[in-house]
Amino acid sequence: MAIRDMQALREAIIVLARDAAAKILDVYNSDFAVAHKDDKSPLTAADMAAHHCIIEGLERLTPDIPVLSEESAEDVPALVRRQWKQLWLVDPLDGTREFVKRNDEFTVNIALIDDGICVLSVVQAPVGGALWHAQRGIGAFRRDGDVDHALHCRQPAASPLRVAVSRSHRDPQTDALLARMGPSEPMPLGSSLKFCRIAEGGMDVYPRFGPTSEWDTAAGQCVLESAGGSVVDRSGRPLRYNQRDTLLNGDFLALGDPALPWQAWL
Repeated sequence: MAIRDMQALREAIIVLARDAAAKILDVYNSDFAVAHKDDKSPLTAADMAAHHCIIEGLERLTPDIPVLSEESAEDVPALVRRQWKQLWLVDPLDGTREFVKRNDEFTVNIALIDDGICVLSVVQAPVGGALWHAQRGIGAFRRDGDVDHALHCRQPAASPLRVAVSRSHRDPQTDALLARMGPSEPMPLGSSLKFCRIAEGGMDVYPRFGPTSEWDTAAGQCVLESAGGSVVDRSGRPLRYNQRDTLLNGDFLALGDPALPWQAWL
């Protein structure tokens, strides 16, 4: 796909993400009900409204590229999806727990995957309207209104390190890592906002232990990597997508400054 085509696609995806955000806010501003999936994670009408909005939009824009969304992933056998070289990886409402708590820390994540790597992504925060987008090899940007601002991670990172920690999934492993890290300032935050804040230079590190799904991380990883950061597993390998039978990620570290001595913290 040519750069010009990618730029047009990016703008169309931004419109789509904003449309989904508007549908999420319609529910957020109402007296909504909460159901639960088999894995006990919450599900609301906002998840499904955003899901249908994005799926229908992507099918119109790129009918030749399959879509894997959190809310329909179980319908696609691993043997089928692993044949896809390109796909859209979508979390219609990342941070449903934060949505239910009404703390505003949730996002819409849309990522274009090519041969395991996210090459184009949009992360939209419905509350406040902030939007981040990235294209591999081009850069990462925050869009305020119609104006783009280039993003650059804080490099070199300085003490105390500002550590993004999950607001709903903090665990003893994270606390142990913080103890080994030295001077640090834990900063709780929900959803893919953590990747975006590191890309902006407002935070330095996001450690995550325990399962996340590929749609939780793909769009944010593209934003962070395009701003100069990295997202690596315990062996230092970047996270890759749709390469295995499982859609669960292992442990990872998101770093604004890849030169940080992260191996010593594990």
